[in-house]
Amino acid sequence: MNPRSSRLAAYACLAISMSLVGSYVALSKPLVAAFPVFLLAWLRFGIGGLAMLHWLRRPANEPVMTAQTKRLVFLESFLGNFLFSICMLFGVSMTSAVSAGVIMAAIPAVVALMSWAFLRERVAPRVWGAVACAAAGIALLGLTQPQAHGPGAGRDGNPWLGNLLVFGAVLCEAAYAVIGKKLTGVLGPRRITSLINLCGFVLVTPLGAYAAWHFDFASVPPGMWLLLLFYSLAASVWTVWLWMTGLRTVPAAQGGVFTVMLPVSAALVGVFVLHEPLGGMQLAAFGLALAGVLLATLPSGRQ
Repeated sequence: MNPRSSRLAAYACLAISMSLVGSYVALSKPLVAAFPVFLLAWLRFGIGGLAMLHWLRRPANEPVMTAQTKRLVFLESFLGNFLFSICMLFGVSMTSAVSAGVIMAAIPAVVALMSWAFLRERVAPRVWGAVACAAAGIALLGLTQPQAHGPGAGRDGNPWLGNLLVFGAVLCEAAYAVIGKKLTGVLGPRRITSLINLCGFVLVTPLGAYAAWHFDFASVPPGMWLLLLFYSLAASVWTVWLWMTGLRTVPAAQGGVFTVMLPVSAALVGVFVLHEPLGGMQLAAFGLALAGVLLATLPSGRQ
């Protein structure tokens, strides 16, 4: 594959990955109405792990992991899998999928800042404008005080706390993107995907097993099990593998442009699948958020 085709394939992997993330962020709203959060996370890691057991074996051409690589794998899983899942699942149970999409549009700006701080990648001054847009969008969203709608609405209706938890998920996702860029230099995408899923499963097992012990599995309708299967495979397998594959070719800060697909797909699923309202204030907040994405990620003229 020539360099141009390789880069286009990497772009496609990143775009599909973020579209899937936005979809499962929105679709996790009915799931948290059917399952306790820690049980849902445990089932997600367990189903994903079963689907990629064969990816755990170290390839013959891959070096033995150093202590630093092991630490990065743990941090990638703890921040990008475990904490992201907990913050996101609790967050969307309290706020709307549309609101979650607006807040998650801040990811590119945070990725760019973390890439500058930890990877020494150059960040243009307009990134600060992106940060301002993201902050203004989130602030405007807070002024609307949205109420949860659709499947699962009202169980833990506290949009302020929900929005704060979703922003915590943004920080986790940004750290995941930056650490993932470092890992792709020493490990293959499949190996990274399987290892961080295994770490996530181990981390959540005590809380997940306790929740399972007190849960009535017979109360879950058949359709919810199919949604759980999609969520588990998308969150644990498909999105991670696609993202790591893309990052092998694309710098972390440039890869951030494709996170625009996350808030867009989350909002579309929220409106058209979960039937959530999209008011004028939320549209304005969404516009500011997307403006921040464009500022943070589009290449400048001299590039």
